[in-house]
Amino acid sequence: MNLLDIETIELLSATASPRPLFVLLHDEGGVAADMLVMGNLLGDAFAEAAVLIPEGLVGPLGTGNGHGSLSTRVETLAAYLRSQQQRFDVLQSDTALVGFGAGATLALAFSDAHDGLAGRVLAFGGSYQVWPDKAPALTTLHLLHGQNDPVVPVSVARQGFDLLMALNADATLDVAASVGHELHPALMDQAVTRLQTCVPLRHWRAV
Repeated sequence: MNLLDIETIELLSATASPRPLFVLLHDEGGVAADMLVMGNLLGDAFAEAAVLIPEGLVGPLGTGNGHGSLSTRVETLAAYLRSQQQRFDVLQSDTALVGFGAGATLALAFSDAHDGLAGRVLAFGGSYQVWPDKAPALTTLHLLHGQNDPVVPVSVARQGFDLLMALNADATLDVAASVGHELHPALMDQAVTRLQTCVPLRHWRAV
């Protein structure tokens, strides 16, 4: 995929040096506009942020190494993210990936393959396609899930979180009762709270 061909909704602040950089990934079969409510919420909470919502980076996440495979999409996302970090002169630690559904699965796979290229990953209603064998050292993971999610059962999210804890990952899990497979306001508000209040463990470990 040519990076120049990726259509992106951009919610930009007036500042010349935006911080942080958010890249939002929609679900399989969705469109960039599906993430606008989340994007606007982030823009309101972080007045100097740049919020980008690319379309088409997420699709059927097949296995293997062929076109459209998860590994190929991870590398396309990595190239896209690096180009935007350079464009806005934003540090990797000031970058966050926010994914929903298949977008969350892509973001988690990305964190496994490119530790630290994004300082945070927020995964709504998704899970690992392949369980990691190590925890990212430079990326904080926030898992957000609906208790009644019929697409990715909450038990899968809990299993992933338990594995991350066993690997000493810097991760959180928030589950919203009576919520299905959706970007529910309760989960979106909790995501903002996590971003505003959670100091990455790597900072504490460095003291």
